[in-house]
Amino acid sequence: QVQLVESGGGLVQAGGSLRLSCAASGRTFSRYNMGWFRQAPGKEREFVALISWNGGYTYYADSVKGRFTISRDNAKSTVYLHMNSLKPEDTAVYSCAATTVVAGSDDPMAYDYWGQGTQVTVSS
Repeated sequence: QVQLVESGGGLVQAGGSLRLSCAASGRTFSRYNMGWFRQAPGKEREFVALISWNGGYTYYADSVKGRFTISRDNAKSTVYLHMNSLKPEDTAVYSCAATTVVAGSDDPMAYDYWGQGTQVTVSS
């Protein structure tokens, strides 16, 4: 079992920045590839970014490429999502997830463990 807890969400103006954190406990964090997903009201869950177990590979949704950066610190069992140039359409609940699928996946069905999510609201 892996327990994931997100933090760092909040209300920010368009153009602003936030850093989300996802702290893991339980099984060895460095075994897992990690992903961030988001879900806006009335919409399906959407892939945002992923990072491989050692941080050597990252992949982003086109909608956030160049604005968001995913990183991890295995010594702290934490994955981060740095969000810059935020837009109102980035408003959603952001969740982190863990998978053992090689190099990760943009499919939420590939992930075994999920956090409870943190709300990000971007005002115009």
